[in-house]
Amino acid sequence: MWRYDPYHYCMKVLLERYIMWLKDKGAQGDVMAESRGGKEDRRLKDSFLRLTTEGTEHIDATAFGRWLSSRQLKVKPKANNIAGLQLADLIAHPSWRAIEAIRNGLPLPSNFGGRIARLVLDHKYRRSPDGQVEGWGIKWLP
Repeated sequence: MWRYDPYHYCMKVLLERYIMWLKDKGAQGDVMAESRGGKEDRRLKDSFLRLTTEGTEHIDATAFGRWLSSRQLKVKPKANNIAGLQLADLIAHPSWRAIEAIRNGLPLPSNFGGRIARLVLDHKYRRSPDGQVEGWGIKWLP
């Protein structure tokens, strides 16, 4: 049975990968999300706190404590015009459309989203000596 709100599941997957990236770099980081409204923001903050204090199937709670500078999710409105949130908006939708092409067995488009997806696929996944993606690769919602 599906147990996640898709938005919360995506946050879990992103947090896991972020923790692995921070660990690989030997760095600490923080997390910020764009506000979706009072009730939704509260639910997302609660979900974030639960993930970081209980851990996930792949990342234990101590790793969240070690690599994150805070277990509090920062939530800011779009109107604050925060550079990192603007960059996420710029990249997210075109990238999703390109990855949907892969999911449907189509070639990557030759547009911005396709170029972003190609960069991610070619350069951002850890690879074995024979070129295979190591780890969990792309996650699909059921």
